[in-house]
Amino acid sequence: MFQRLSDWVVRFSEGRIVLIALVTFLLFTALVLPRQALAAERSAGGAGSPDTSFFYSAQDLYQMAGAYGQQGRAAYVRARFTFDLIWPLVYTFFLATAISWLLRGTSPSLLHRLNLVPIFGALFDYLENISTSLVMLRYPQPTATVDRLAPFLTLSKWILVLGSFVVLIISAGIAVVGWTRVRSRLT
Repeated sequence: MFQRLSDWVVRFSEGRIVLIALVTFLLFTALVLPRQALAAERSAGGAGSPDTSFFYSAQDLYQMAGAYGQQGRAAYVRARFTFDLIWPLVYTFFLATAISWLLRGTSPSLLHRLNLVPIFGALFDYLENISTSLVMLRYPQPTATVDRLAPFLTLSKWILVLGSFVVLIISAGIAVVGWTRVRSRLT
């Protein structure tokens, strides 16, 4: 199943698709992300956000929920099911297609499956959004298990998303080496 998904992403990742993904990513990062970050900061009232934290506990999550207040929690949940439905699609579209396109010149191997790392990052991002939103919606009632799962999902998301950028950089290096070898053989 994973091999078929990876192969499909490689076939889909033509130059113009990657360019569209890059432009979409850059525009979203420049125009949408700053406004969303400002709105989130206002809603959180300086209490921080589970989304931007690497490490937090269930207790920390409840403290954030309490500090947000009713309106802040509502804004948090609204953002998870508007902005944060689109953002993972944007970064995954860019990262998965760019990694696939850059690694296209390599022989099919496990290396090609690295294009799945951003897809798993988005999956954990969505799971994080669901779990933290449940805690926010039910606050002050405890949401057992989900409250302890949320920090693990957030950390996993960050490892996979940041790891995707590392894979992108490594893929670019592999592509440059491959292109250099081809050019040197032609001259």
